[in-house]
Amino acid sequence: MNDNAVDRYAVVGYPIQHSWSPFIHGMFAKQTNQAMSYTRMSVTPENFEREVAAFFATGGKGLNITVPHKQAANIVTRYRTPRAEIARAVNTLAMRDDGLLGDNTDGAGLVTDLTRNLGFDIAGTRILLLGAGGAARGAIGPLLAEGPECIEIANRTPKRAVDLAEEFERLGTVRGCAFEEISDGVFDLVINATSASLQDDIPPIPRGAIGPATLCYDMAYGKGDTSFTRWAKTVGAGRAETGWGMLVEQAAESFLLWRGIKPDTKPVLEALKAQV
Repeated sequence: MNDNAVDRYAVVGYPIQHSWSPFIHGMFAKQTNQAMSYTRMSVTPENFEREVAAFFATGGKGLNITVPHKQAANIVTRYRTPRAEIARAVNTLAMRDDGLLGDNTDGAGLVTDLTRNLGFDIAGTRILLLGAGGAARGAIGPLLAEGPECIEIANRTPKRAVDLAEEFERLGTVRGCAFEEISDGVFDLVINATSASLQDDIPPIPRGAIGPATLCYDMAYGKGDTSFTRWAKTVGAGRAETGWGMLVEQAAESFLLWRGIKPDTKPVLEALKAQV
């Protein structure tokens, strides 16, 4: 195959060497017969705008954006999808005729994993969202669109949680609080959007928030359980899941934006789990 006939894509982050995105998009491309390449780009924050501009100037077609560049990616776009506007963060860039389009597929990936892969019906549920950073922000809009009874955002710095809740209150019932102010009673869904699992830590949430019907979901992922899913099982959560499904589903949303084809995620998720 002539290299010139292969459309170029990549994932940009710092660090990036452990990214599974090339594996995932490589499987998507093979499954859908797309002539494309997908690589990793290690880019420091100070070089981000320059490297992105160079990638597209030399014929690149699309980029995935990961930590720590999702807010910076917002700035380099000419257009943004409504979900990227709401999230104020971009994880997917696509070249259009007159400029870069920015999208945020994280929240959609989370909701698809919860509803389709895990069979969880979000409508009417009580959701506890741990963390008030970029990962949490990207999830709130798509979660509220599914019609939960309420979302409670708990964060170490309560003001960040309260401010974030106020931004989304026009879309549904959202409350922000400190970890020690989490409401009484059992939640149907507890989502860890903090980076605690990466430090092998768990957010300080009351055991009473978790019951035998609770799904505990960690956006983080790794080999086996994370510290959060391990803890959730010890306190009697009905189910505890890590973020592999979200990773694959958000990638499928990016692939759809780029190629106009929605890949079948099930065999990719199975292959990915077999690798780790």
